[in-house]
Amino acid sequence: MKALTADFRPGTAIPTTAAPITLVPAMTLLTHLVYALAYLIAGGSAGAALWALRPEADPLVAWLVGALVVLAGALVHEAVTRLERERKAARRIARLNDRVEELAQLLERRLAADPGAQPDGGVRYDAVMQEVKLLQSLVARLTERRAPRPPSASGERRSTPSAPPSAAAVPAAPPMDDAAVLEAVRDALKADRIDVYLQPIVSLPQRKHRFYEVFSRVRAADGQQIMPDRYLDIAEREGLIATIDNLQLVRCVQLIRETERRQHAIGFFANISAATLADAEFMRQFLNMMAQNHALVPKLVFELSQHAVSAGGAVTMGILSQLARLGFRFSMDQVTNLAIDLDRLLRHEFRCIKLDRALVLDPANAGRIRELRHRCAAEGIDLIVEKIETENQLVEVLDTGFDFGQGYLFGEPRLSRKPE
Repeated sequence: MKALTADFRPGTAIPTTAAPITLVPAMTLLTHLVYALAYLIAGGSAGAALWALRPEADPLVAWLVGALVVLAGALVHEAVTRLERERKAARRIARLNDRVEELAQLLERRLAADPGAQPDGGVRYDAVMQEVKLLQSLVARLTERRAPRPPSASGERRSTPSAPPSAAAVPAAPPMDDAAVLEAVRDALKADRIDVYLQPIVSLPQRKHRFYEVFSRVRAADGQQIMPDRYLDIAEREGLIATIDNLQLVRCVQLIRETERRQHAIGFFANISAATLADAEFMRQFLNMMAQNHALVPKLVFELSQHAVSAGGAVTMGILSQLARLGFRFSMDQVTNLAIDLDRLLRHEFRCIKLDRALVLDPANAGRIRELRHRCAAEGIDLIVEKIETENQLVEVLDTGFDFGQGYLFGEPRLSRKPE
């Protein structure tokens, strides 16, 4: 919770009143080995006993009985281990919820005890209180059991940073199946291991950093990183994508506030999914928070895929209109069809369009790209070419006249430190 306490700590320590927590030690490796040895011995003994009692029987029957005993023991062992993990996760969530509630109460007491606080301090307190309430609601959601959802029919996939040119030389970690990925995502949400990475978007040809795109990556308990293209579809199918997006948006607001304190004129692009836009409770709290921190609004650009924009119904577009009335701007990425309805984008305050470098440099698209660039320049829409990896690719992009670029040539995604 360091990110929450930083804004109200003027230099003196804040006392805490949390009750001591008793931790129950997890089963050790030795305990697991003892359990495994026990049901292996039990299986062998059962098979040997049956063979001794019924020597005329087929030895295969004795082997099958022994194997069934071992299998039953393994299933019981797995069930006990899973229950222990769930209890441990529940204890972590309960502790986190208690600390969030304690922090909220502490902030309220400090506000009540200091009515003569400076106006700027009051605004900062209000901002932190809003973040505390958002985090409190997100923590509460993790305790709810969600029923599995059917796979998304849209096949929507949000943008992920391209792999660096040297990625092929790095040995890959052992692949995880879908069940393991889902378990890792759930555990990471409970343990606050959703890391935020930033990749620069630069002006061309100066290569000056103008924006940062925000990516989320799941960090498993063993430290292994799970990339978005591996977990996004699974998280969306299981109803977890909105929670990941919400945590990312709260972190984005914290990053914007941090750059405000350092007087950096920088903006942030954050992906937002249809599931997040449809999350009425979170969007209401988020809009209330941003309405009270209106100076942060121009620095946050929401990014939606072309599919999400074209398939967005009245509810989705209505929410975008509410966000636009507050002053938010939008960007469209994952463009696959260059027949873009710019008038519709302008009505909903879309001020940026991202285009894949391969799409831009395809000779078959030269006429449409030229027409799109001229129309966007006239309408005040910025075009950003992404996935620029080499100097030669940059030269080709510059020849087409684009003003913004993104890719490993300008900087790979870097882990953002949490505000302190």
